[in-house]
Amino acid sequence: MKAIDVPEVAGAYLFEPTPHADERGFFCRTFDAEAVRSVGLDPDAFVQDSVSRSVRGVLRGLHLRSGAGEAKLVRCSYGRVFDAVVDLRPDSPTYRNLACFELSDETQVTLYVPAGCAHGFQALTDTADVSYRIDRPHDPSEDVTIAFDDPELAVPWPLPVTSTSRRDREAPGLAEVLRQRGK
Repeated sequence: MKAIDVPEVAGAYLFEPTPHADERGFFCRTFDAEAVRSVGLDPDAFVQDSVSRSVRGVLRGLHLRSGAGEAKLVRCSYGRVFDAVVDLRPDSPTYRNLACFELSDETQVTLYVPAGCAHGFQALTDTADVSYRIDRPHDPSEDVTIAFDDPELAVPWPLPVTSTSRRDREAPGLAEVLRQRGK
């Protein structure tokens, strides 16, 4: 497994595994503590694993956590998703930058999203499972959502949005979220 720097978002990484395929399917290491350690991250810091299942066109995000934030490792374990990360750390050299990726079950690439970055994705296949490894227990009082269709961010979602949560549909734009957070 190798770590690849994401230049658009300081401190973000793609962890690219080496799937071993044969007539039975494939085997792939999806987490490697040494690869995580090689870029200065603590592999023991991750305390919670979660998974979501979405259907084609479903959009989840853009989400982040207030307070100390939340770092996460994100991987599409089944299907394909269009994934977006926005750097919202005011002291970051890539503040307000957007990085977009396609994550898929074919590559099993894992994306590291640093704390303080907003994250969202859209399912590109009939079924898409996304696995998350998170560095803090979830606290709903710290949930922050930014409008996925905010023109200031201009995330190039590839499909029409077929479904999203009420929270995501009613989310304020980036300017309002930054104002509320005093940034």
